[in-house]
Amino acid sequence: MKLPPISLPRRACLLVLASLAPAAGAQTVAANLADLSLEQLTNIEVTSVSKRVQRLADVAGSVYIINHEDIRRSGATSLPEALRLAPNLQVARADAIQYAITARGFNSVLANKMLVLIDGRTVYSPLFSGVFWEAQDVMLEDVERIEVLSGTGGTLYGSNAVNGVINIITRNASETHGFLASAGAGNQDRRLAARFGGATASGTNYRVFAQRSERENSTLNTGAAVRDGSGMTHLGFRADRTESRDQFTLQGDAYESRIDQAPAPRRVSGANLLGRWTRDLGQGSRAQLQGYLEQTGRDQPGSVRDTLDTADLEFQHQSQPWDSHEFLWGAGYRAQRDRVVNINPAALALLPADRRMNLANVFAQDEIQLPGRIKLTVGAKLEHNDYTGTEFLPNARLAFDVAPNHLLWGAVSRAVRTPSRIDKEFYSPGTPPFVVVAGGPNFNSEVARVYELGYRAQPVPAVSWSLTAFHHDFDRLRSLDAGPGGPTFNNNLEGRVTGVEAWGNWRLSDSWRLDAGYVRQNQHFQALAGTAPIGGVASLGNDPRYYGSLGLAWNASHTMEADVQVRRVGALPSPAVPAYTAVDLRWGWRVRPDLELSFTVRNLTDSRHPEWGNPASRVEIERSFLLKAVWRI
Repeated sequence: MKLPPISLPRRACLLVLASLAPAAGAQTVAANLADLSLEQLTNIEVTSVSKRVQRLADVAGSVYIINHEDIRRSGATSLPEALRLAPNLQVARADAIQYAITARGFNSVLANKMLVLIDGRTVYSPLFSGVFWEAQDVMLEDVERIEVLSGTGGTLYGSNAVNGVINIITRNASETHGFLASAGAGNQDRRLAARFGGATASGTNYRVFAQRSERENSTLNTGAAVRDGSGMTHLGFRADRTESRDQFTLQGDAYESRIDQAPAPRRVSGANLLGRWTRDLGQGSRAQLQGYLEQTGRDQPGSVRDTLDTADLEFQHQSQPWDSHEFLWGAGYRAQRDRVVNINPAALALLPADRRMNLANVFAQDEIQLPGRIKLTVGAKLEHNDYTGTEFLPNARLAFDVAPNHLLWGAVSRAVRTPSRIDKEFYSPGTPPFVVVAGGPNFNSEVARVYELGYRAQPVPAVSWSLTAFHHDFDRLRSLDAGPGGPTFNNNLEGRVTGVEAWGNWRLSDSWRLDAGYVRQNQHFQALAGTAPIGGVASLGNDPRYYGSLGLAWNASHTMEADVQVRRVGALPSPAVPAYTAVDLRWGWRVRPDLELSFTVRNLTDSRHPEWGNPASRVEIERSFLLKAVWRI
């Protein structure tokens, strides 16, 4: 992973991470838009806030849903590009494959306060408590929905769900029967995918898929190419079976990516296998057991080679012990082994090179129906990690049904980001004297206390909106401080983030739909009295004061559609990145029931603009186009 030049203190903080670095086909276009009526969107079932199925209209949290149709009509070719559809997410593209993605501040290509799951599998790296986005790939045609929760999810999802949760959910295999092939090509991206699904004689639904994606090098403002192009091959399968009260899922995938850079390409690879069993116990009770195995690898020539093995097991039980209670409890255990080969210890090293990590948790949550259409949700999680011991993650939410389809809610939560290997075990150079970083033996968990007040409404069938005000108080944020053995990571920064996020949908007619979103936030960080961290607060991230979006979907006829997405992002302070406006346009034509063509142009009104990085070396995101064909049988 390559980052633009930064000052020595920030480089010390980030150096190692920089180096580690079928029925649907027959529907008409008009029917697809009609299926997205706002009333149906309000009734969509989500799981991210309560970890159980509930209507979006009843969710006491700031959650936005990107559904299957949204992704199709966006023309997105990658997960990060699809996430731009969420108005409560800040998404900045750093180069050809790297993205900075977060909610409510602390953005960086190494952002460490958002938890990301793919079908229940956690994909953050214990190296830095964040996500290597260049390694995350799914077949977008198979995504059912993406639930984006802004605000802490620590009580149910544990540490590192400080600013939010991105929950990517793929479609049940019963919904993907038949053959699908898609091919897209443009001046920056090329993508080829195929999927086949069906059912066995015994009633097990299945699908298998394969895809290949390639991305061209990005360019500097001078027009010179940067060596950051990539190519990824990805294979996978999913099988689902229902027997009376039981549901079974078995799925897995494997991928390998080659990313160009000097002096030699780096390679990213991984494979995983996940199984899930759910039993309906009757009378509102349900039990679920899920486990997965995963291995990921990163080979950075001249720096490190890293292999991470993960085994994860989780159980949860939902019941209604009394008419007015919805009770959920569960427990989980994760065992990981991270093996690093320090290729160039004269520059940097993780010590010890071989680290075993264990994470255990137990949680409980009760949703209580009170008189007067009020619901109180209280819960807590106890999570034990090897670095800081047991962490306490409580949560309380109150929801009031003001009127049908009008919900007023508030929440108070405590969340933590537990130490990563970088925080505790990164040394530069890898042998004494450690003049850049000497590890952080005293580093503790970062703490957030989160307060939220929100209102969600659908005043008329054609209009729906959500408004949330939030305030985050942060203690023990990471700092880099001078010490006798060299600079070390400590917890000498603190601060707050306060803001508002809003979005709405308006179905103007059966053929027109308008979506809009806006976030404004204020940040204030400072060093603890008597300390002077190296680099000050600039190492915490780079965030705009505001960002907003506007989308328009139009069904020109029964076979043709057009979509426009407009994004406005405010200036970034450090390093300075100017504000920009981007306009994306997609035109689609259903040639016949089994064949769809589309043409997408990104940055239609702007030939190029930067979104991230130091002015001296950052890349600029160019205008791009993509022609795509999707064939279904």
